[in-house]
Amino acid sequence: MIIVIGSINLDLIATVERLPAPGETVSGNGFSTAPGGKGANQALAAARAGAKVRMVGAIGKDAFAGEALALLKEGGVDLSAVAEMHAPTGIALILVGGDGENMISVVPGANASVLPGDLAKALLAKGDVVLFQNEIPLETVEAALDAARDAGAVTVLNTAPFRTEAAAFIAKADHVVANETEFDLYAEALALPAGDRPARMRAFAEKTGRSVIVTLGGDGVLAASPGDFVQVPALKIVPVDTVGAGDTFCGYLAAGLSSGLPLQDALRRAAAAGSLACLKPGAQPAIPLKAEVDAALTGKDR
Repeated sequence: MIIVIGSINLDLIATVERLPAPGETVSGNGFSTAPGGKGANQALAAARAGAKVRMVGAIGKDAFAGEALALLKEGGVDLSAVAEMHAPTGIALILVGGDGENMISVVPGANASVLPGDLAKALLAKGDVVLFQNEIPLETVEAALDAARDAGAVTVLNTAPFRTEAAAFIAKADHVVANETEFDLYAEALALPAGDRPARMRAFAEKTGRSVIVTLGGDGVLAASPGDFVQVPALKIVPVDTVGAGDTFCGYLAAGLSSGLPLQDALRRAAAAGSLACLKPGAQPAIPLKAEVDAALTGKDR
């Protein structure tokens, strides 16, 4: 079982010719809504990868709640541990530029109500893979990391969004996933030895005994674990929208680990899935199915 403890949002997405500079107003050319939230995105990705998934989180009692959960329900994710709160459902305000890059502001709403006392609903057990992000209170993330370790579960912490105070506990996770900007910021916060990014990744892995995975967008993925370092390429694509690509990667990575794949093989599948997620607009609607990832990898191997 994969258990995702994290955020559930509704994404409000505007497309623009180019992203605005600070203080600038630009005209939009499209608007849509889609289920989102890093936790929910990752839960759906793991489910579309073929895994059994339980979501632990919170929504409001508003009009956004049903739409925020729609694709999770359709994907067969267990929502019995999702609480309904008086706070509004979380939202993400997203601008997508003509080159596929994006700017995002998140208003947490009910996600701020996911507290350590809710962890009993997770039903953590030995052999589970537990997936976290930083869009819920950090005290809950740290408490859940401790609870998962006590239960004998494997933990994957996606360090997004960057929060300085999270540096105090990221080494509790078995696998730490960050994009290149986040890793560089955490490397400074952790006072890792000076050097290039791979050297600092190796330093983190040797110091903590954990693996650290850094996503590089179109340049693929780097991963360091004690005594090992690997690089996995992304698929060669022309991106339409990069929203949700990192979450797709994390969900597929958790699914691969849960199925018993070696880390390098799990990374290879996750990188392919993350690439495919860039070919459609939106976060959850763009997450590929397992069969699509299989086909992409088979074609790449020819």
